[in-house]
Amino acid sequence: MDTTPLNVGYACINLTLQVNEHITTTRGMIKKTFAEKGLQYASQLALQNVQDLLKVVDWNLEHGFQLFRISSDIFPWASEYRINQLPDFAEIRAVLEDIGARPIRLTCHPGPFNHLAGQGKVLENTITDLEYQSSVFDLMGLTPSHWNKINIHAGGTYGDKAGTLARFAKNFRERLSESLRARLTVENDDRPNLYTVQDLTYLHEQIGTPIVFDYFHHSLNPGDQTQEEAFLTAYGTWDVRPVFHYSDSRRDYEDPKARREAHADWLYNPVNTYGKDVDIVFESKMKELSILRIRGDVPDYSPKLQKLIQQTAATADE
Repeated sequence: MDTTPLNVGYACINLTLQVNEHITTTRGMIKKTFAEKGLQYASQLALQNVQDLLKVVDWNLEHGFQLFRISSDIFPWASEYRINQLPDFAEIRAVLEDIGARPIRLTCHPGPFNHLAGQGKVLENTITDLEYQSSVFDLMGLTPSHWNKINIHAGGTYGDKAGTLARFAKNFRERLSESLRARLTVENDDRPNLYTVQDLTYLHEQIGTPIVFDYFHHSLNPGDQTQEEAFLTAYGTWDVRPVFHYSDSRRDYEDPKARREAHADWLYNPVNTYGKDVDIVFESKMKELSILRIRGDVPDYSPKLQKLIQQTAATADE
């Protein structure tokens, strides 16, 4: 694989630590439990999540990963409170500050329900969620910039691409905090009825939002651009070293019956960075294991990890 990217990383879950040591950053609860146990329990889970995030970050640094996408679900039911209201806030903040002091580039990718071009309750929920994500980076002591990107999709087209993107830009200017505006990026979509890199250049021109180039999405929804053209278009929108996304197709390499949008478990192809200096988040389902494999740095798998890998292979063969 082309090792041009200075930094490579993966998203949210470290399988080695999760399988072997039950380390996870996504402890949560259903709404009924939150209603019953309230802030005290949410605080307990959040503290455990950030403590485990520190362990994951340190594992990454020990194994040569200087880029990591953190989970958007570290704080259970975060829309229902402010982080500083949690009973364990002082300890949570101290751990977050430790994480922010580590020499690693952290990003996040909030869920697809975030529609900044939406209206009414959809828009209000989007703003609440995105501001929460930004506040986590603030608590880490990270200067607001696209270095620690908060990446979203533009959302639906509502039958009018141009009008929807204009509304996105208007809400960006008028409704978001300065810190969030400094961190927000947008990503090209995998469906032809949504947004290509070319479509998203409007947002960069209007509000300066960088475009996160997703190789796999482009292969499914290229518009009128080649991969190189779209890559270079997105590259030119950044004011810091870009973070782009790469994955291979599950349908092409592992399961011919898979959805066309499904990401492969493993990595199969080199990444062409066209001579540019970029960071790559690999979105393969086997997370750090897939990157270690392509590096040729395969550890001695524990029996639990061996079982997971065998189960993954069996699923692909079905």
